[in-house]
Amino acid sequence: MTNKTVFLTGASSGLGKGMAREFAQRGYDLVLTARRLELLEALAEELRQNSDARILVKALDVCDGAAVAQVLAEAQQEFGQLDIVIANAGIGVTGRAGQSSMQDIERMIDVNVKGLIATVEASLPILRTQKSGQIVGISSVAGSRGLPGGGVYGATKAAVTNYLEAVQAETQGESLDVTILAPGYIDTPINQGAKSRPFVISAEAGCKKLVDAIEKRKRFAFVPGWPWSLLAPLLRRLPTSVIAKMT
Repeated sequence: MTNKTVFLTGASSGLGKGMAREFAQRGYDLVLTARRLELLEALAEELRQNSDARILVKALDVCDGAAVAQVLAEAQQEFGQLDIVIANAGIGVTGRAGQSSMQDIERMIDVNVKGLIATVEASLPILRTQKSGQIVGISSVAGSRGLPGGGVYGATKAAVTNYLEAVQAETQGESLDVTILAPGYIDTPINQGAKSRPFVISAEAGCKKLVDAIEKRKRFAFVPGWPWSLLAPLLRRLPTSVIAKMT
C-alpha cells in the first residue's frame, strides 16, 4: 500500500472515474475534482466502501484558472503533498469544418487546451516547492493526424501533446516527471456514439493500462500500446486521399 496522493480533474465520469477506482484499489489517496459535485460525492462514497483511500472532493471548472490554482493549493494543504497531478478533464464533439457550432468548438478549446494548461501551470510551483512530483496530461491518438469529423478535437489533443513536450524540456534536470498519455478507443461515454471504434477496449482494462503507465512514469505512451504505437505514426504517412474516405 502507498500513501501517495493523486489530484485528478474530470473525475466524475469516463477515464477519470475509472482511474480513480484503479488508484483507490492500489492504495493511493485521492483528490477528485469536476464540475458535478454530486457525482463526485457518489464516487467518493463508493471508493470509501471498497478501499482504504482518503478522499477529498472539490467542485471545479478547469476553465477557471484562478479556481484551479485555489483548489490545488487547498488539496496540497489538506494532504501535505501532491504526488501526481492528472490533467484529465476533456470533452469531444464531432463536426466537419464549416458545419460545426462555434459554441462547441470554443468549449472544446477551453476545456481540453486551456483547462489542461491551467492545471499544469498551477501545479508546477507546488511540485517544485515539494522538489518532487509527477504531472500527467491526457492527449489522444486523435492528436496524431487530423481526421474527418474530428478536426477540432484532434487539434486540441495535438496542442496538448506539444505543450506537454515543451514542459518536459523545460523541467529537464528537475525532480519532476511529465507523462503524456494518448488513449485510443476506450469504452467511455465520450466515444460511445461514434460510428466506428476500431480496437476498442473496456473502460476497466483501459484505465488499468493508464495507471500502469503513470506508475512507470513513462514520458509518452499510447494506451493500449498495441496496435496504436504502430498505427498512430502510420496515420501521419497516409495520403490525404485515403484520410478523406475515413468517417
